[in-house]
Amino acid sequence: MSFVVESPQVQYSSQHITSQYKYQTSRVKNQNGKLKVTPIEEEIVFQTERKVPRIGCMLVGWGGNNGSTVTASIIANKYNMSWHTKEGIRNADFLGSITQSSTMSIGMSEEGKEVYIPVKDILPMVDPVDLVIDGWDISSLNIADSMERAMVLPWELQQKIRPFTQNLQPRPSIYDPDFIAANQFDRADNCIRGTRSEQLKKIREDIVDFKTSNNLDKVIILWTANTERFCEVAVGLNDTADNLLNSIENDHSEVSPSTLFAVASILEGCAYINGSPQNTLVPGVIDLATQKNVFLAGDDFKSGQTKIKSVLVDFLVGAGIKPVSIVSYNHLGNNDGKNLSSAKQFRSKEITKSNVVDDMVESNQILYKEGEKPDHCVVIKYVPFVADSKRAMDEYTSEIMMGGKNTLVLHNTCEDSLLASPIILDLVILTELCQRIKMKTCNDSEMQSFHPVLSILSYLCKAPLVPAGTPVVNALFKQKACIENIFRACVGLPPMNHMTLEHKMNLASLPNQISPVPSMPVTKKLHQKTAINGHTNGHANGFTNGHVNDVMVNGH
Repeated sequence: MSFVVESPQVQYSSQHITSQYKYQTSRVKNQNGKLKVTPIEEEIVFQTERKVPRIGCMLVGWGGNNGSTVTASIIANKYNMSWHTKEGIRNADFLGSITQSSTMSIGMSEEGKEVYIPVKDILPMVDPVDLVIDGWDISSLNIADSMERAMVLPWELQQKIRPFTQNLQPRPSIYDPDFIAANQFDRADNCIRGTRSEQLKKIREDIVDFKTSNNLDKVIILWTANTERFCEVAVGLNDTADNLLNSIENDHSEVSPSTLFAVASILEGCAYINGSPQNTLVPGVIDLATQKNVFLAGDDFKSGQTKIKSVLVDFLVGAGIKPVSIVSYNHLGNNDGKNLSSAKQFRSKEITKSNVVDDMVESNQILYKEGEKPDHCVVIKYVPFVADSKRAMDEYTSEIMMGGKNTLVLHNTCEDSLLASPIILDLVILTELCQRIKMKTCNDSEMQSFHPVLSILSYLCKAPLVPAGTPVVNALFKQKACIENIFRACVGLPPMNHMTLEHKMNLASLPNQISPVPSMPVTKKLHQKTAINGHTNGHANGFTNGHVNDVMVNGH
């Protein structure tokens, strides 16, 4: 759905959307125990390129459950495929994608109703069916056979997709048994040999070949392969770009395969996204990306249990309820679960899952003393029978008023790759869009890009990577609001504040926009039939609180 913003602060040309935006925030100083708050306003010019380029995405781990599923889903949507289920005919969709299947408000209509548009329509974005997909995998199976091995999609749909995927062959990838579990050895029949320097060179050649042979404007690289163990981070090893490149040249054993892919991507000017929990993006990688002005994002897809946790803990702490114990158990049977059954690889996942509540806890000094945190335990078990259908069970125990306890228990059955695949699409689509957004303040002589560490994508990641010195935000609604409000700024719209004062008072700037709410009787017992009168908020007659026909007002 197309729309246009009518404002002298917004200009549309054939090349750009340009908005002059007033960014309002506040600064707080502690002066002798008293907090002094100063409102701040900054003029920022946003400029967004309107032309959507031809985009390629290279997946590391293309033949895995996520890689084969997202490829198949793009094809199914591109060709409007459908298939039979026991409930009837099902059509291809992109459910779970915030760009393709969620909406955002752009304001109020003349009737006083909020108007929503698809997120994908707020700014020009890549259509996922136009993405060109390629990638690497340590397994030589083609994508059709990989899709069958994954056992994620229905058989009938697989047969319809197979003609489009049986000739899609993953490029050889890097296999280092020191970084992934030993149980992956039987899949590793498609590997790049040689030293780390030679492997880096081959990856770069693959990127160039893919880009030129498909006539692409941009390529984005995304890691969706096995979780690695954490690598060592040390001065002289990978603390700077130069030291990291020297370590690669010297074939240092602590340079992981995922870091090699990240370095290759940066050297070829391609954004790199880490979809797994390991510490791929070591300081040397970030330093190199900053020098080359290339985007990085990560870490680890936030799809199921952790996404719910980032909502629920935010709600509890915001409600003044104190979570004191969070116990999270998972079992799954796909290859991700098999790899995570190894202790070192599980530790990488445990770290990203455990840190997700930290910022929410630290936001409430009434509930938590400095350094105090809830007990937080994460367990993952490998159960082959359940395959991609992951089970997640959580117990949240909280302290409530006057020494009381409250326990919430959740059971979540989720098809892992069908939750991760739309996140992959969103990460690629939003990364590419951010490459087309430039901005400047009144002090800037020329436009600047976002910081190379693309923290705007935190909503999609368990352990958000942020620039040095930047607070980490895990609360899901804050993360989503960040994305939406930045995009609103790009088209000259104010941030969503949910005040809706036009419904709470008469605003001189909005004459005759909304019919006034009639005064409410204060002593009369109301007997009314169920009716909708235009002043409701989920209640039938506008004056009720869950009771339709018999309302007592002021105790009468």
